[in-house]
Amino acid sequence: MTEQATHQAQQTASPARSSTEVREKPIRRRFTADYKQRILAEADACAQPGELGQLLRREGLYSSHLTAWRKQRDEAIRAALGRTRGRKPPQNPTLVEENARLHAEVQRLQTRLSQAQTIIEVQKKLSLLLGLEPVLNGTPS
Repeated sequence: MTEQATHQAQQTASPARSSTEVREKPIRRRFTADYKQRILAEADACAQPGELGQLLRREGLYSSHLTAWRKQRDEAIRAALGRTRGRKPPQNPTLVEENARLHAEVQRLQTRLSQAQTIIEVQKKLSLLLGLEPVLNGTPS
């Protein structure tokens, strides 16, 4: 017996399911992006009355598929065109807050350091004018 004959014998031995039989659990159809893009291009090209209906019947689709796919396409275009160039914003807002707080503290400390240096310079000049000996490390020189 040939391989084809064996295959046909097996098919006739088991009862064949008809293609119209309802399955216990329906299988959800999934469409690839390329398929959606191709169908939308064909649908957009339909100009004569009845062409769009014929396309939908041929592909086994509903008009709601086209509506949803057009919406997805428009959102993807808007998202792609809306992207800004340059440095991306920081992901963690707590880091931004902490960074701002630390910058403010550094600025405040630099101001205090500048004031302290000015006071020391004034004290040095005053001691020179008064003829006092400068004190280094707690002992007069």
